[in-house]
Amino acid sequence: MNLQTLIDNAQKLPNIPKVVQELIESFGDENVSNDAIAKKISADQVLTIKVLRAANSAHYGGNRKVGSVSDAVFLLGFNAVRTLVLASGLTGAFKAPEGFDLKKFWHDSFAVAATCKWIARYSHDDAETAFTCGMIHNIGELLIHILLPAECAEMQKVVDKGARNVDIEKNYLGFDFSEAGAELAHRWKFPEAIVKGIRYQLDPHEAEVFPRLAGVINIALYINKMNDSGADSAAILAGFPNTLATELGINLVKMMEKIEETKELATAIDALLEE
Repeated sequence: MNLQTLIDNAQKLPNIPKVVQELIESFGDENVSNDAIAKKISADQVLTIKVLRAANSAHYGGNRKVGSVSDAVFLLGFNAVRTLVLASGLTGAFKAPEGFDLKKFWHDSFAVAATCKWIARYSHDDAETAFTCGMIHNIGELLIHILLPAECAEMQKVVDKGARNVDIEKNYLGFDFSEAGAELAHRWKFPEAIVKGIRYQLDPHEAEVFPRLAGVINIALYINKMNDSGADSAAILAGFPNTLATELGINLVKMMEKIEETKELATAIDALLEE
């Protein structure tokens, strides 16, 4: 099965709001007009309501009233607001395939995103870009369920017997969720760093040039998996992907002093999932 042909001929690809597309294209644009973007966001009532709900949540301070998109840009910064709008626009663009728990999918995606943002403090990568990449790291899985529901049902039978989902995808479809997600991110015109972050998240060393965001996602997935299993900090450190941490310039001593924070990371952008 050819991935590009599949997406080229797909009739169910989600349409994202125009302002969200413009925000995607604003990555790396130093001349972007905050005021112009704020006005465009404000013109979309649904986006505005969701963004303000999240901006007023405990995750972003909660004790100050953010009454408009312009206020949000002033108080939180353009990059943070862009993240909120992307989160709102993308979660609203997808409809749940039959039998697919879309709310849990986004909840888990935001949990990874929050951990990516936390890791960026130690790797000195841009925090909001890391969050965005983490937020859509698994978007290919959702895309596969939307475009190939019958095939997903067949693969699930094997996964239920203990097989790794990514291995079955590669064998049965000829591609896996990381490749599908990277292709979708590319078509949506996300920066190449984010596209490669998604594509090489399972093994950053497969890339010709080390993709930093792939390393961040890989570590975030490891930390979240260990936290979900109830592992303590000693167990987390024992199997930690140290090579990736070193390549990212992370000081493991400083990071491990704060690793317990990852158990309590706010996923307050869950507010965007509310109707």
